[in-house]
Amino acid sequence: MAGNNNIILLNIFENIASYKAQKGAVVTIGTFDGVHHGHQKILQRVTEIAQQQSLTSVLLTFFPHPRMVLQPDADLKLINTIEERQQLIAANGIENIVTHPFSLEFARTSALDYVKNILVDQLKAAVVVIGYDHRFGRNRAASINELEEYGKEFNFQVIQISKKEVEEVTVSSTKIRAAIEAGDMETTHNYLNRFYSVQGIVESGKAIGRTINYPTANLKVAENYKLLPKNGVYVTSSMIDGKRVYGMTNIGVNPTISDNAQKTIETYYLDFNGDLYNSQMQLFFHKRLRDELKFNSIEELKVAMKQDELNTRAYVQQMG
Repeated sequence: MAGNNNIILLNIFENIASYKAQKGAVVTIGTFDGVHHGHQKILQRVTEIAQQQSLTSVLLTFFPHPRMVLQPDADLKLINTIEERQQLIAANGIENIVTHPFSLEFARTSALDYVKNILVDQLKAAVVVIGYDHRFGRNRAASINELEEYGKEFNFQVIQISKKEVEEVTVSSTKIRAAIEAGDMETTHNYLNRFYSVQGIVESGKAIGRTINYPTANLKVAENYKLLPKNGVYVTSSMIDGKRVYGMTNIGVNPTISDNAQKTIETYYLDFNGDLYNSQMQLFFHKRLRDELKFNSIEELKVAMKQDELNTRAYVQQMG
């Protein structure tokens, strides 16, 4: 996968035990959901130190997200799937991602065992880059002060990320989720510095769109933890055969033509006739057009969709 300027060979490890250290590492730890501006600053810091000190760069992360395990009733949705996050992290130059399964048992690891067995013995940490408020070990009892003491004992350097940078990181993931949930794709774009996207397989739907001259591609997203934008109609795009094709996407339950409460993601691509069934598709969200509405008749729905199409074409023209 490509880094910013250099080709970075990303190594992916599915647990801590499978990582075999070739040399000392600069390690950072976190969820990095969204891989937004704040996260990118941390990753750049890690890669810079690794290059300066001839070390390798390691991101230790966890899945499921710790909050999914410790607070299962919260029904947390994530900005990125594991695969999306890996691609984005690789683009920031990190050489190794260790994604360790998070469990209640792992959460009971003592701070000493965590530092000695994981950071020192397994990851060969020479430098640990961490936020000032990072907590670790059983009941999150240990702070950066304890980590610095362990650093002296086990001979690794601790680099602290400032309060300002950490707050940018913690606040932004929450803000991004809120913007996506509100359907505010412009704000989401500003936070991420890219269009929010979902990806999946195009499945055959009920083909109702064909009967009203708006045949749609029905996208099935496999990961149920992936955060979807608020129900409604959006201007979207996909790369199809190397070309960006714009469309209008409805997320929701199609209340005018269906009593089924099953949520679908259906896209009508402008001026496109190809067969997309069973293809892997990435859908980028540009702008929310309106809420999903229940119309009194199919005719009213067709009028609304025609207006959606005109609004989508106007957006595309404005984009040049």
